[in-house]
Amino acid sequence: MHESEPAAEPPHVEIVRGTPSEEELAALIAVVSEAYVREAQDAVAEEPRVSVWQRTQRTMRAPLRRDIPWGRFSG
Repeated sequence: MHESEPAAEPPHVEIVRGTPSEEELAALIAVVSEAYVREAQDAVAEEPRVSVWQRTQRTMRAPLRRDIPWGRFSG
């Protein structure tokens, strides 16, 4: 975690049915935590690196059309 990132809040677990033992809860938390960490690592996209040259370069103009004769405006 970087210093600029806020501290993560602990996950909230609510049991809606059954009575799991402490060992079962610990196993659940371990598995879900590991899966979450993997997913978070895989979901991070690398920022594209663009050089100053690429940011400031102008687009190339279109190539000359050789199929149009040069004298089309005269007479």
